Amino acid sequence: MSITISAQDATTIRTAAYGAVTLLSFAAGSASPHRVATNGSLSLYSATGATGHVLAKKTRDLKFDHRNSAALADQVLPALTASVALLKAQDPAEAENFRATVLTAVEAATRGSKKGVTPPLAAMTGKITAALSAE
Repeated sequence: MSITISAQDATTIRTAAYGAVTLLSFAAGSASPHRVATNGSLSLYSATGATGHVLAKKTRDLKFDHRNSAALADQVLPALTASVALLKAQDPAEAENFRATVLTAVEAATRGSKKGVTPPLAAMTGKITAALSAE
């Protein structure tokens, strides 16, 4: 099934996926946030399907609220839920592809922490997973 993703929807999808990785790098604290961000981002680059095409596109439309984790979470977690919903409306298989892509990036990111999965990383992973499952 071919799906059509508007520019605004593509921005939402990119905000959700790259924002999830950014949230994890915030949660990593001093436990190698750059490694967490790098591993998560590299994982997103390997995405396939419509999700992969959206994530691979080089744009400057991502504007994250970096004041603190709470502000960033207020932006990213709803975008994760919205991305799943908009993809599911057009193609449920692509919604599952998006979920799997983000969860793979989360796993790759958390493995990048020098201190392992710390309590803040585990908590943020839970919030991201919950947002991907909310409808």
